[in-house]
This record gives sequence, structure tokens and C-alpha cells, in this order.
Amino acid sequence: MNNRILSVIAVAALLLAACVTINVYFPEAAAREAATEFISGVLNDSAATEAGSSNGDGNGDGNGSVQLQPKARPQHEPLWLAMLNLLVPAAQAQQAINIDINTPAIQAIQQRMRERQQNVLKAYYEAGAIGLDNDGLVQIRDRTAVSLSERTRMQQAVNEDNQDRKAVYREIAVANDHPEWEDEIRSIFAERWIAMAPKGWYYQTKNGNWQQK
Repeated sequence: MNNRILSVIAVAALLLAACVTINVYFPEAAAREAATEFISGVLNDSAATEAGSSNGDGNGDGNGSVQLQPKARPQHEPLWLAMLNLLVPAAQAQQAINIDINTPAIQAIQQRMRERQQNVLKAYYEAGAIGLDNDGLVQIRDRTAVSLSERTRMQQAVNEDNQDRKAVYREIAVANDHPEWEDEIRSIFAERWIAMAPKGWYYQTKNGNWQQK
């Protein structure tokens, strides 16, 4: 009787294996580590990298590649599940997923954003004229916080920075062979930009209100 049950399970598993599509799930922890590393480079803040890394589940290698470690398999699992794992390598597709941010295109964007941050945007953040929105971009919050002659320059800098932000979210997804991850990557970055912003900067809450850190 037991042999017959096992045979049925084996046949069912084989049929399932023939039609199952391997799903690679979005590696949220690795993406958070990658975002922390990239943003730290823009803000030129090594302390932020250490603080951000201590909050994540992935492991950065310091070379622009962040790896999500595979979860250990339980020592005791049902026989049918063990057989299914042997036949359907879905679990393997979730192991050791890297988020690579060490490409020439991503590094070029980071360099532009770092220079713009230090030379232009930093003063506007500190004046409260601009802030971080809840969608991973920069918004002008109070034009009157800068002189009339500065407003055109501020608008241009915000537009350029938002172009680079959108580009890097897309580039990270494409560089890691998953363009469908762009929205998730943008969401992770939006969270990390706000979390890593210096004290005194303004950011947008989920309901759209401005708040100062």
C-alpha cells in the first residue's frame, strides 16, 4: 500500500515538474543593501553604509554586488516535499541572487548624482526648499526659501536629478536581467533615501505631507 502511494506521488511530482515555471522572487533584502550602498556613495557618507547594512538581511561584498543568502532547508521535511524539491528546482532559483550595481552605466549615474548633491542640491535641502518625495524622487517644496535668481537653477538641478534617479532604478533592474523589478527597486530606494537623509531635511510621508527629520 505504501509503495503504491509513493508511486502515485512520484508520478504526480513528475507531471508537476514538467509544467512548473521556475519563479525567481524579488530579493528585497539584497535590493535594500544595494540601495544603501548606492545612496551612501551619492551622499558621500560611509557611516550610512554601515548603518544600512546592519539593518538588512543580505551581505554586501564591497564591490557593488550584494548577495541574498539562501535560507537553510529544514532538517526534517515530508517525503513528498523532499521528492518535489529534487524534481522541481524552484528553490535553487531563489538562492544566491545578486543585485549588481557595479556597472559602468550605474557608476556614471552615481558620480553625476554625487557631484550634483555636493555642489548644488545639498544647500537646497538644508534650506528646506526641496525634499524627498515618497516615490524615490526629489520635489521642490518651497520656492520662496531661495532667492528669485536661484529658482531656475534649482528647478534644473531637480529635473536632472530625477532623470538620473529614474535611470538608475531602470538600469539596476536591466543590469540584473530582471527589468520587471524596476518598480520594486524604486520602492526600496524611496524608503532608503528617506531613511538615510541627514537630520533637518524634509521628506514626504505616505499620505503626501511634508515632515522634517
